[in-house]
Amino acid sequence: MQGDPRDKIPATERWLEATLFASRWLMAPFYLGLVLALAALLVVFAGELATELSHVLNMTPEGAILMGLSLIDLSLAGNLLLIVIFSGYENFVSKLDVGDRNDRPVWMGTVDFTALKLKLISSIVAISAISLLRSFLKIGDEPLDEAALKWRVIVHLTFVTSGVLLALMDLVSSRSRRH
Repeated sequence: MQGDPRDKIPATERWLEATLFASRWLMAPFYLGLVLALAALLVVFAGELATELSHVLNMTPEGAILMGLSLIDLSLAGNLLLIVIFSGYENFVSKLDVGDRNDRPVWMGTVDFTALKLKLISSIVAISAISLLRSFLKIGDEPLDEAALKWRVIVHLTFVTSGVLLALMDLVSSRSRRH
């Protein structure tokens, strides 16, 4: 009869590996902090909604579009936090055991680190695009700050370029693993 191969590993090495493996739980407070950030974002969203709705009767079509874009922006930031919380916890700490719930998001448990990177950069690009669109829609309301607008475009294009490069690197990496 053969013994367990782990019996041949020195006790110090087993202890070190167990400690390193358990250290993943040090990430749990980070995810709890992100839950608090999500709650704070909800408070800001509710405040923005209440403020904007109080002016709805005097709102111009451009103002209504700006209100919608602001709320979409906050919603995307909330989605981004939720993706990081769920997938980060599942990829780096432990599986979420919520049973066979009908309301479990379809992507939950299937987002690996590569997919997480792409979802993050996609969300950041979308948030940046909305911010840029809001800037263009406000041009008639405020004096035009060409330098600030130029930098927003540059930052947005940097995010887009980063996203494309990340996607290309992942494509090349996946093709090389297949061969």
